[in-house]
Amino acid sequence: MSLYYEPLVYTVPEKEDGFYLKTILQNRMNISRKLLSRLKLTEQGITVNGERKYISVRVHAGDVVEVRMLQEESDDILPQPLPLDILYEDEHLLVVNKAAGMIVHPTHGHYVNTLANGVVYYWRQQGKTYRFRPIHRLDQETSGALAIAKNPFVHQQVSEQMQAHQVKKEYIALVHGLLPIDEGTINEPIDRDPGDPHVRIVTPSGYPAVTHYKVERRFREATMVRLWLETGRTHQIRVHMKHIGHPLLGDKLYQLEQFVPADSESCIGAAAAACGLERHALHACTLGFTHPVTKQWIEFNAAMPADLERCAALLHSLD
Repeated sequence: MSLYYEPLVYTVPEKEDGFYLKTILQNRMNISRKLLSRLKLTEQGITVNGERKYISVRVHAGDVVEVRMLQEESDDILPQPLPLDILYEDEHLLVVNKAAGMIVHPTHGHYVNTLANGVVYYWRQQGKTYRFRPIHRLDQETSGALAIAKNPFVHQQVSEQMQAHQVKKEYIALVHGLLPIDEGTINEPIDRDPGDPHVRIVTPSGYPAVTHYKVERRFREATMVRLWLETGRTHQIRVHMKHIGHPLLGDKLYQLEQFVPADSESCIGAAAAACGLERHALHACTLGFTHPVTKQWIEFNAAMPADLERCAALLHSLD
């Protein structure tokens, strides 16, 4: 088994003849300072034409610069055979369609049956020891597309794209009530609820949060909407939709009194109860970004899960 991940390779073009190796690494291969510091301590971390070099040397046209990162293991994650819906995989990335109800990473009290357990097992079966690095998170009840980096470089690169708002993330949601306009933007700051650290609220003193939405379909008592985010605050879509008076169907945490059945203690709302939903109706349907290695735009679509399809069909039948 190799000690290293697949190398990142760059061939120096004529116009960069005489550049310092450090310049190539940072400005052409986009290696961060933190990763560069680690690579300098690795025996075969940085090579030019197969030979280890100091980053202060100059390179010449035609030189092949290679960067090798040591493989890492997720020693704290128990490998566990779990079903995975894989949308895409190469030597750098894994993109899955996460099931509703599955936690992404083990937490206190939830050490098994997480996406991490299943992914680590899947990799071990292939003889791979990648460290589990989710590039972003989805709530336990939210289903849909989620990207996992296989090395620190890819994680850094896609994370930077997210911070620069260069990642396409779209969601489909079923919400209570009928939205009065076909599309709009919710620009309201979000922060923790002082009375409950697990809950988020809209508050003037919060962090900037921007959600765009477009109506996909109106039912008699509910609406299907497509949403995309400029920011990635915890529970952002759920908080914003509640704020404008249209909370997600099935959302037990962010609900409005008028949508709670008088004879129900579940707080999921009449429409959600009729659908038999056991979770909030939110699905990450589209994920797209520039591949850190190939530099090509890649985009993935996660099909609507069966429970939300059934719910939409039932709502349609009630029209």
